[in-house]
Amino acid sequence: MSLGISESIQLAASLIFAIPLGIFGLDTLLGGDTFLGGVALVVAVLMVVLPRMLTTPADIPAAAAEKAVGKAVKLPDEDDE
Repeated sequence: MSLGISESIQLAASLIFAIPLGIFGLDTLLGGDTFLGGVALVVAVLMVVLPRMLTTPADIPAAAAEKAVGKAVKLPDEDDE
């Protein structure tokens, strides 16, 4: 799974906010407040994972174009060469 430039920038922006929240959650969890620490850790993980898994309105035109190109352009089979 290779990331494009825009996806790499989006991941870096997510990590800028998720890493400090994760450190806070881990510190709070180790300090004895399991609920707040656990919630902070879960939110930090979701900040990184959810944008990769969810489809946003900006992704729909790209997905439609990819399907259209896939149907219009047929790549030759390797067996035919």
